[in-house]
Amino acid sequence: MSLQYLERAKSWLSDSFDNETIEAVGKLIRENSKELEESFYKNLEFGTGGLRGVMGVGTNRVNKYTIGMATQGFANYLRESFDGVDVLSVAIAFDNRNNSSFFASIAADVFSANGIKVYLFESLRPTPELSFAIRHLKCSGGVMLTASHNPKEYNGYKVYWEDGAQVTSPHDKNIIDHVNKISDPSVVKFKRVESNVVVVGKDIDKAYLEAILSLTLNKEVKRSGSDLKIVYTPLHGTGVEIVPEALRQAGFSKVFNVPEQDISDGNFPTVDSPNPEEPGALKMALEKAEEVGADLVMATDPDSDRLGIAIRDNQGKLLLLNGNQMASILTYYLLENISSANQLKKGQGGDYMVKTIVTTDLMKSICDFYDIEIFNVLTGFKYIAEVVRSMEGKRRFIGGGEESYGFNVGEFVRDKDAVVTCCLVAEAAVWSRERGMKLYDLLIEIYNKFGFYLEHLISMTKKGIT
Repeated sequence: MSLQYLERAKSWLSDSFDNETIEAVGKLIRENSKELEESFYKNLEFGTGGLRGVMGVGTNRVNKYTIGMATQGFANYLRESFDGVDVLSVAIAFDNRNNSSFFASIAADVFSANGIKVYLFESLRPTPELSFAIRHLKCSGGVMLTASHNPKEYNGYKVYWEDGAQVTSPHDKNIIDHVNKISDPSVVKFKRVESNVVVVGKDIDKAYLEAILSLTLNKEVKRSGSDLKIVYTPLHGTGVEIVPEALRQAGFSKVFNVPEQDISDGNFPTVDSPNPEEPGALKMALEKAEEVGADLVMATDPDSDRLGIAIRDNQGKLLLLNGNQMASILTYYLLENISSANQLKKGQGGDYMVKTIVTTDLMKSICDFYDIEIFNVLTGFKYIAEVVRSMEGKRRFIGGGEESYGFNVGEFVRDKDAVVTCCLVAEAAVWSRERGMKLYDLLIEIYNKFGFYLEHLISMTKKGIT
């Protein structure tokens, strides 16, 4: 057994740790198992987006101590970056994953102990709502406790800056440096200052929904949206209340749920993986759609930043769309409707869209047709948000997308947003119907008009040391 990880494990037997942790580490040492090496062979890496890993005891696991150390480092950097600000504040939200609420509470403890005001959501909320809250509450940063669509063993810690976007250069590297300086949990301030913690919830929901509804392009939705049958599943996650409510307020009253998947459960008992990119994740929703004769199926991932959809083809069969197809439909819908209303500012210096380099060039072909500039950025929605920030107050952001089922419109959220995308997809479906078409026909129209594009995703999962 390597002395390095064994010695690291033994250091977790000190009185700096709680009894439950000490007992769990002691058991790993006695069993001399592979799990001991996996848990302690390195420190869990704080990357450019934060932390993500398997939950459990150890330096290479997500737990109260690694969360606390990350928060202490982030708090130190915030205080350094916003020196002179009277009231430094952050927003914290969490998804349905096992321990997400607990980790959010730990983060609130540490921020508050460092003199930083905390706006802590009362219960689970989508990642895009956390982004909205940071901007709405004028915070200096924020944290989302989530591992997105990863398996149930995982959790994570996403870091956001004052603009509501995930951190980019130079802040990402600077935060990493500050986190890496926290070498031991004993230096973390864990004792909460209650006066620095404010619980938020329904008031932010209301403002967020109002912002979403302000983006409606097709005012006929209020009249004819009730004719559209939608099946929606949150896959046990954060969209369970807010997505149906957003659809209802937008005019879509026939929204059918999948009761078994409305239950908030970090074990995701009805799916192998809560990933809307995986066809199996939509199996129950597709069955429900056949039962009720739905036109459209929607599934959001646990933190509701990504959306998977299924539409009816010309034979009436349900067809799963990939992220590139959805992004292309929404790009065409947005530009065609804004252009038809003579509200599209074209050419250099006008309105713009953004996509990532791995996302279909069909988006570019559509933008070229409407003489709208589209920026091509590195993989990750934070780079789309970076462009939006650089253009703020100068040019209008129409929308942005990536192949991994993420899309957004408007500037009040600086991350991918499945809540607003659900409303936009439903709106596009109603618009297609008014033209005597299905969304499937609209997709074929796009291919005929702008060219045929085909992409295929291959996912690979690699676990552990090797």
